[in-house]
Parts: sequence; C-alpha cells; structure tokens
Amino acid sequence: MTENVYLVIDVGTGNVRVALVTPAGKVVAIAADVVRYHRDTRYTDALYFEPEALWAQILELCRRVMAGIDGARVAAITSSSQREGVVLLDASGREVAGMPNIDHRGRDFEDILADKDRVYRLTGRYPTSLFSAFKVLGIARREPERAAQISVMVSISEWVLFRLSGKTCYEHAQASETLLYDVENRRWSEELCADFAIDPAILPPLAYAGDVLGDVLPEWAGRFGISPGTKVVVGGADTQLAILSTLPSTDDVVIVSGTTTPVVKIVDQYITDDRQRTWTNSHALKQLFILETNAGVTGLNLQRFKAIFYPNEPYEQMEREILAAIDKGPQCWAALGSLIADEKRPLIRGGFVLPTPLHHELTRGDFAFALLWDLACSIYENYRNLCDVVPHREPYLWACGGGMQSTLLLRFLAGLTGKEIRVRTHFTQSTVAGGAVICNSVLQLAEEMDASFEATLPDGEWDTTGWYNRWKKNREALKLHQS
Repeated sequence: MTENVYLVIDVGTGNVRVALVTPAGKVVAIAADVVRYHRDTRYTDALYFEPEALWAQILELCRRVMAGIDGARVAAITSSSQREGVVLLDASGREVAGMPNIDHRGRDFEDILADKDRVYRLTGRYPTSLFSAFKVLGIARREPERAAQISVMVSISEWVLFRLSGKTCYEHAQASETLLYDVENRRWSEELCADFAIDPAILPPLAYAGDVLGDVLPEWAGRFGISPGTKVVVGGADTQLAILSTLPSTDDVVIVSGTTTPVVKIVDQYITDDRQRTWTNSHALKQLFILETNAGVTGLNLQRFKAIFYPNEPYEQMEREILAAIDKGPQCWAALGSLIADEKRPLIRGGFVLPTPLHHELTRGDFAFALLWDLACSIYENYRNLCDVVPHREPYLWACGGGMQSTLLLRFLAGLTGKEIRVRTHFTQSTVAGGAVICNSVLQLAEEMDASFEATLPDGEWDTTGWYNRWKKNREALKLHQS
C-alpha cells in the first residue's frame, strides 16, 4: 500500500463517511453510515442530530477503515461537511445543539430583517432559514435558557476538528453560509450579528482550508493507531472541496452532483447579481470566490427514484432501459421540484406528464428518462442563469460527484450546453479527493493529485432542443396549477 495516506471525515446531508485517500486522490478504504436526524416539534420545520451519537458513528467508521492499512502511514487528518449545518458548544466544550443544513427552525422569524437587500450585498445570498444564523435565532426565540448556554458556534466540519484537536475555528467557506460573515472582506460582521441579535463572541477565529489547526489529541491517536504528532488540517465545506478535486482554473465552471447540484464559477473578485439569483461564497483557496446557482435536490431525486423503480438493479440496467425508451420515442416527461435560479416561486407540486390513455409501450424506462432529463434541464437552466451574471467562454465544463456516474447525464449535459463535459478519474468521491488536495498543499508531498480526465463531447445524436422545449412547456404548465 502507498506509504502516505490521509484520513478524511466527511459529514454529508444523508451520510457520514470516513475514507483513507492517497495524495493522488485514490480512495484505498472507505466506510459510511446514515446520519440520523430527529424532528423537533417545538418549531415549524426543525431537525436536529445528537452530536454524541454522530461522534460515535465517526469513531466506528475510523476503526473500520484503519483496520486494513498495514504498511501505510496517516500523514494528516482533515474534515468536510454539509454547508449550513452548525454545532453549538457551551463554555466547557460540551454540545448544546447539533443542527443540519435541512433544519429550518428559524423559518418563523425570517421577517425580522428590515433590509434583506443589504444582507444580500454583504453575504452574497438572499437570507432564508436555510442559513445558520436563523437556526441560532430560532433557539434564542423559543428556548432562551438553552440559548444562554451557547459559548461557541462552529460548522459541523470544524466541530469534527475540535473533537480531534481540542481547538476551534471557522473555515472561511463555511462561514459564508452563516449570514454573519462579510464575504467580500472575508471577516465576521458586527452589523450582521446585530441584525440577528447574536453575540459576536461566540464566533471563533476564521481559518483557511489547508491551515494546520494542531496535532491530533493523544486519546484519538492511540485509538486510531496513528502518530501523536499527526496534523489536523482545516478542510471545510463539501462543495468547495469537491470543486478542488477537479483541479480547475479561475473562470472555470464546475457542476457538483450530490444531494443537490451546485453549478459554480470560480472568480477572483466579489460579484453579486442585481436579480439575486446567485450565491457568492469564499472558495477553499485564498483570494478566490465561487459564484453559485443550485439545481436543488436533483441527486436525491435520482437516488429515491432508483430505490423505488430499480431497487435491485444497477444503474447500468436503468440506463439501458432509458436508451430503449429514447429509441422508440419518449412517452413521459417530468418536472420534480428542482430549483431554477430565476424563478420567483419554486415548483412545490411537480410530477410526471403522460399521454392519456396510457400508451401500451410505456415502461419504467420512460419514467427513468423523464427524471434524468428533468435533472439535466434543471442543471442547464441554472448554468444559463450563471452565464447571464458572468459569461463563461471556455469550451468545457468540469463535473464531479456521485450523480455524474450516469454516462447519459453527461451526454445530455453536453448536448444542452454545447460544451465538453470533463470528469477527473476520482470524480465519484470528489469531496474526499478534495481533502487530499488540501492536505497535499500543507505537507508538500512528492506525489500529486492525478490530473487525468475523460471528456464527453456533444454528439448531436438526439434532438435535445425539441426535448428541452417540451420539458420547459410542461414545467410552466405545472407551475400554473401548483397550490
């Protein structure tokens, strides 16, 4: 086995993963488990996780991946997590609350902000209960005694680092998701803290991805069987680390297909959209930003669809049936709630559009085509909105994430955009590979990230313009009838 490996802990929305990855980005061991959430009935739409239970999962996953690394040395440990998730600590470092990105306990208090346009200009995003400040505000309004215990606020990835090293920080890209951070000037904002009545003292020092936070604590070094001097390296937001795995240049566009599908452009200046369609975030790399639109829960839709229609078959079988549906002519179209940046109201009632009476040749492959085409069109629409804010002139797009395992999705995107779609060798585990990029920058190891890639070219085989127009018409019709 490779002499040096990195231990990467990634807490996503659906799963927590622990992986060992080489400096070249090759995953040599990985273990995963489902993140368990609980509903908090004191709020309109609130979910939480038990930090102690999540930490126990992480320790078990670490034990499993470390069991088979004979001859390898863990050179560094880093972490990544879902954006907008947050853990609150008391003065002794004990967890007061753990809230995921999908927690919306602040929804009932969104109207407290008098000047949302000002908040957008400072934070690069329109303020909603998705973001961390509203989660803290929700606790303050409904549970003041609990709120009084809060001494430190960290993102989930930095909470993992705190557990490992005993030191707190807040990575810049994760800070972008709080609504308490001045994105252009890369600093905490006293003005924004005042808007949410949040004490700035609970915000730890900011850190960049790749900063060394400290050494792993002896307790975990002994438990993992690694050197007590192993460095704990700041990682950060899962989207930004996934972007890093593609080794992009400034002005490149990257599509990250996970639970949701961010479509991002790497820029070297702070840019916002007059129509507030985009988010602007600090990138994991210093001096760079990412401009983002997001197609919503596209990847999650695909996973759930497969679980219902193809529970025991591989994705390859589903794609064969999609091709068969295309060959005889698609019989089904879909609009399943994916987000489009320029829509004033999201699609909250979607579905499949079928001919009546049902066609005798209708198959599950027709439904699969409709879902995958809906996913591709939603990504394309968000790409177009992104290009409306900042033009994209390169003849290619980078893609990464587990959702990009579909070769048909890559072909659909190439046809819609007219661009070459490129994926790196390690694209399916992009966040983990991004962790390797971060650790490489710290340790300056001789081995570098594998830069090879495969490209999908627009081939003109299908009438994607006609399909797109059909999809657009159906989506508009469904929007008119939603309630």
